[in-house]
Amino acid sequence: MVSQDRAESVRSAAEASLLAGRRRYNRNEVAEKADVSPDLARRLWVSLGFPASEDDSARDYTDADIAAIQRFREVGILAGADARQQAATARTIGQTMARLAEWQVDLVLAEIDRRVAAAGANGDHDRITRTATAETVELLEGLLSYAWRRHLDAALARNLEEAPAEDSTRVLAVGFADMVGYTRLTRHLHPDELSTLLEAFESTTNDAIAENGGWVIKNVGDEVMFAAESPLAAARIALALQESTMTVGTTPELRVALAYGPVLQRFGDLYGSVVNIAARLTGVARPGTILVDDGAAAALDGEPELSIRHLRSVRVRGFNRLRPHLLRRNGKS
Repeated sequence: MVSQDRAESVRSAAEASLLAGRRRYNRNEVAEKADVSPDLARRLWVSLGFPASEDDSARDYTDADIAAIQRFREVGILAGADARQQAATARTIGQTMARLAEWQVDLVLAEIDRRVAAAGANGDHDRITRTATAETVELLEGLLSYAWRRHLDAALARNLEEAPAEDSTRVLAVGFADMVGYTRLTRHLHPDELSTLLEAFESTTNDAIAENGGWVIKNVGDEVMFAAESPLAAARIALALQESTMTVGTTPELRVALAYGPVLQRFGDLYGSVVNIAARLTGVARPGTILVDDGAAAALDGEPELSIRHLRSVRVRGFNRLRPHLLRRNGKS
């Protein structure tokens, strides 16, 4: 990490690179220049995840902050939305960006340290810090823009194939995979070992999901949630997850389950009974197995590459009788 005596230099360089100008406006001035009410300006700021000073005269804002509010209002569907919808959109953007920023800090600071160390004791460390910060931020911004555009293109293609209804419901296959014994492992692993374990899990599951036509909804510790357009694609993902984990051998066994049916799509996440069923089935699956619900089992019936065995109903939280079906690749015992 950057030494304490250079912290102020890093802070100054970061503000110059990231804020696109000095802090010169208070909240009322931002609202006036953006042509919104002070209340809306404050609500959007907080929804994005930033603390709002109680002092309305505090000069915390830049020209970029004014431009951001103006851009927000230029999106027609947001400009006409109610305050709750606007705040929800800002909150989702803020949470996503905050998570990205938290791990990118390590990249920026590591690059500063690398360049300072290379320059030696006689180097101009302040200049190196400013240059390293600006160049690394520019590179990261370009990579983020590229990845976002590619993902937006893929998401548009998926949604255009099956236009969502007005209430944002879609018929999808939803699955979960989680590591067996993760809680016990975390008590004994060194933080570096835990980081390696999570990296292996995330890279293995991400590859299996992407290569079989699905997409990751979210990672939460020892669990990944994914979706696919069809039950067959989701089944192939589930099989690939189990098989790749066994092949790589760097992560514990997995429990995998999926369900198929209508889901509510909201800000990139999925909700509803189908999601809950998939999660509950994951909880009752045996290590190394894949369970599917009635909807997925019916849709997959007759697929020559798959074998489905019907199991006895189980009682789980929220469902008195939930019937699981064991999914295997055809030919597996």
